Amino acid sequence: MTTNPADNQASTETRIEHDSMGEVHVPANAYYGAQTQRAVDNFPISGWTLAPPLIHAMGRVKYACGVANRDLGKLTGTGKCPLNAEQVEAMLAAANEVTEGKLDDQFPIDVFQTGSGTSSNMNVNEVIANRATELNGGDRFSAEKTIHPNDHVNMGQSTNDTFPTAIHVAVACEIKNSLIPALQRLADTFHRHAQEWEHIIKIGRTHLMDATPLTLGQEFSGFARQLDLSVQRAEQALESVLELPVGGTAVGTGINTHVEFGQRVAAEIAKETGINFVEAANHFEANAQRDGLVGCHGQLKTIATTLFNVANNIRWLGSGPRCGFYEVALPSRQPGSSIMPGKVNPVMCESMMQLTARVSGNDQTITMSGACGGQFQLNIMMPVMGQTTLESIELLSKGTHAFVDFCADEMQANPEVCESFVEKSLSMVTSLNPHIGYELASKLAKQAFASGNTIRELCTEQDVLPADTLQEALDPLSMTKPHE
Repeated sequence: MTTNPADNQASTETRIEHDSMGEVHVPANAYYGAQTQRAVDNFPISGWTLAPPLIHAMGRVKYACGVANRDLGKLTGTGKCPLNAEQVEAMLAAANEVTEGKLDDQFPIDVFQTGSGTSSNMNVNEVIANRATELNGGDRFSAEKTIHPNDHVNMGQSTNDTFPTAIHVAVACEIKNSLIPALQRLADTFHRHAQEWEHIIKIGRTHLMDATPLTLGQEFSGFARQLDLSVQRAEQALESVLELPVGGTAVGTGINTHVEFGQRVAAEIAKETGINFVEAANHFEANAQRDGLVGCHGQLKTIATTLFNVANNIRWLGSGPRCGFYEVALPSRQPGSSIMPGKVNPVMCESMMQLTARVSGNDQTITMSGACGGQFQLNIMMPVMGQTTLESIELLSKGTHAFVDFCADEMQANPEVCESFVEKSLSMVTSLNPHIGYELASKLAKQAFASGNTIRELCTEQDVLPADTLQEALDPLSMTKPHE
């Protein structure tokens, strides 16, 4: 009789399981077994278990491996304890339950574990084997495993090729399904503001000093382009992890697996995810190094840099409301001070800046792990690389959605404030260069600053140019585009 995994409750009772090192006491109702429990005992480090997307991707990889082995006749062949068709289908169903998140509470191992991820690979193998046994009507508590975690679930595989495969699958899926849509939303929002505000004149700033005018729409078109490029960089990040190491087994030679196995598994995962995964071009590189993941996270760091920059610029544009720029009014989200009544802060900008700083720091972890972790035929920093990359994607995705929802979408332009700065700016004199030359224009700017007059007032007072010529030259809108 089968049971629902959700019905299993934590208990202080234990059962005895065996592995190649002997007996282990395991929580009575756990779907995992001895090797998982040993890892739980060995790594009481952070309390951070593997991210759910990585667990789900491992289930997807195990499903694809099972399909390949089924179709190749390996599972039901003449090997060690061949399975019947019903057992194979139960194993595939159990793998799907892992993919769907139905068994998430069965993966208790700390991130900081064996560097290949063997502990987590065996955790998944044990859970799938025991759940499959149960789905097939067997006794998952029996000492003799009719569906074995190594012989059946892990057939044709090594942690060394399947764990990095799962990392690539998880990362690619999260970029496709979470990060790219979030970035596209923000890009679309900025494009909308750029169009809405295309006629609002404001002063430009370079070196934090007054510069020549532009429109608020032009300024936001720059932000929009930054986000368009961020979408492209996310797509490039995804492309960096399309090659899957599966099929290389222990060191890249493919020992104990079928020659078609890697290609079949990659094709199955591609079909299930809609992402163009392929078998690695060279399994020795794919097993030993994580350069693709380093490249992927490098793109994420660049995206984080863009988001920090945009959020910080918008924070400055919204500063005030009386003594700052206040060219853009940001939505009021919460009280900003425990002592100053009525103060409201740009909290969404600050949230974005903090999370992107974290992503930038994460890139150092990835870089060091990629550079120093791969010796000979294996990188031994994979759990932290997978976890860190997925954390960065989650932060960027959720942070960007929150920024759109609670800041970018609802912010408003302040046309009066924008335009008031323009007339006061000394850089208005720049448009007079073609008429009076740089030297005289510079002298006028200094006189205007000393006297407190505007450039227009000073030029009128000194009759620098005919009135109609001056009016045309000092037209702010004409300064926002080149002339023929």
